[in-house]
Amino acid sequence: MILGRSRFWKIGAAAALLISVLPASTGMAAATLTEVPYVIDSSNQAGWWSPLETYGTGSEYAYLAYNAPGSTENTHTVNIARRDGSGTWSNIPVMNGSVIAEYNDDIGHNQPSIARDGSGRFHVFASMHNDSWRYFRSDTVGGTPQNHSSDMPSFTTFKGTYPVLTTSPNGDVYLLIRSSDDSTGYRPGLLFRWNNAQSSWSQVAVVGANAGRSFYPNDLVFDAQGDLHILFEWSAFVSSALRHDLSYVKYRPSTGTFYKADGSVISSPVSLGNVDIVQSMAPSEAYVKDGGDPGGPGIQSAKLAVDSAGNPKIVYRYREEGSSNFSVKYASYEAGGWNQQTVYNATATRAGIDITWTGSNVRVYYTKYSGTDRAYMAVPNGNGGWTQTSIASGKPIERLSVERNANGIDILYLVDITNRKLYYGRN
Repeated sequence: MILGRSRFWKIGAAAALLISVLPASTGMAAATLTEVPYVIDSSNQAGWWSPLETYGTGSEYAYLAYNAPGSTENTHTVNIARRDGSGTWSNIPVMNGSVIAEYNDDIGHNQPSIARDGSGRFHVFASMHNDSWRYFRSDTVGGTPQNHSSDMPSFTTFKGTYPVLTTSPNGDVYLLIRSSDDSTGYRPGLLFRWNNAQSSWSQVAVVGANAGRSFYPNDLVFDAQGDLHILFEWSAFVSSALRHDLSYVKYRPSTGTFYKADGSVISSPVSLGNVDIVQSMAPSEAYVKDGGDPGGPGIQSAKLAVDSAGNPKIVYRYREEGSSNFSVKYASYEAGGWNQQTVYNATATRAGIDITWTGSNVRVYYTKYSGTDRAYMAVPNGNGGWTQTSIASGKPIERLSVERNANGIDILYLVDITNRKLYYGRN
């Protein structure tokens, strides 16, 4: 069974730097960070992306898709840092024919997402901001990805943003992406499937569409039953830095049916009229298009995990009424409704957040805006609060991604933009 970005229960190694970070009051072993031996580009930062993939149980592999410096300061190349089961690193360039794929920087948009299918082939979507398909796939197991954009549906007409990937239990790959078709007065979210047995892509659903709104993908996670959990936000059409109405829906590939968290069937594409709203709008909250962050309450970034029973667990950044900072919030579906808790709100946070389910409890990962230590993990303390633990002491981490691997270990992807370093971690 192949599990991609599932979080349920969700030069060589000698050149790498090892750092131990001891969690305080968590009862867990030390987390270990390894400096990836390749320089990243300053554009290697996003909140929506899925740049990390893991594989294997007895021999663990990790694949970290990243932007490396391009031919000029305002460009980047697309790469995969591969860590094999013995801890040895190698770099896999993502190729555009005979040259490495290179694109203009566009922070928050032009970052890579990766998945590994059931046959061991890499799938990479990179540098798409209202762009035509930029899709790369390896033709052999673990091979160098080559440009296969022409294999995608609507190759000559499609344009999109925010590609998020995951691998299903049977080895298929699923892609959630926002369409850039503005002719309808909204930007919908589309779901595509790589049929691994047939080696082909198809569009399987329009997940969400609402007049006057744009769909912002957040995360995709499969559960043990083979259902796909989908998390996304909405903005005013055509776009906005501040989003609202954090939304959840479950998709069953075997029937093509969409469900709410309570198990009721809903028609697709879902809209604000029928979807599960995880975080409702505050009285003063309002949809405002373009123009950067307009201030006021709203959402920026969210991630998803599921527990062993397939129940959704969500972390997100929400700016409350009267606050200038985005707090870190946690939501779980309980007793017919969404239960929200504040994980952290003492200082400003960045868009880098993630979440895993350990088999019995949740771990929330987030990044502070400043300070000597910026990357943290939070766990419930049993008294209604959360215990905060630094996971990268002394490192100015600004972005992160986390995946729980098949051995039940949280694999960390930590980005230090200041020093252009990428860290691999085990927690």
